[in-house]
Amino acid sequence: MPLIISVSMIVVAVLSIANRNAGVEPVERIPSRIAEIFAYIATFILGIYGGFFSGGYITLLTAAYIMLFRMTFVQAIATTKFINIFSSLSATLIFMTQGVINYKLGAILGLTMFIGGIIGGSISLSLSNLWLQRIYLSVVSLLAFITLRKSLQSNESN
Repeated sequence: MPLIISVSMIVVAVLSIANRNAGVEPVERIPSRIAEIFAYIATFILGIYGGFFSGGYITLLTAAYIMLFRMTFVQAIATTKFINIFSSLSATLIFMTQGVINYKLGAILGLTMFIGGIIGGSISLSLSNLWLQRIYLSVVSLLAFITLRKSLQSNESN
């Protein structure tokens, strides 16, 4: 799975670089019906993956919304944050029923993430879409490299 995610992130980075204006400037054209369908399918598949691992699925979902729904970076980030609530809540409820959550640690880390989210959301709103694109591409490239390296190392040890 890490290999698939890292390759997907590399593809996202390449497509984002190839289409430099995607997500930077608002697009007046309405996405095609096929693009919308693919966006819904991507949301469903990445929701399943997010229930398993969480790692990287919002990053890929952000890219899908920029490319398929023709959103700006701010719109895509805001939308994925909102829908992440539902994905996380449903997975959390399943894990709660199985009794595998460390509630004390979860509360501490949840509060930390809440504060980080406030800071990150405020920063996102103060930056231009161009800067958000640059930061996004840097983070996606770094995460893809790290994930790919770890995936290749674990394959070598097996």
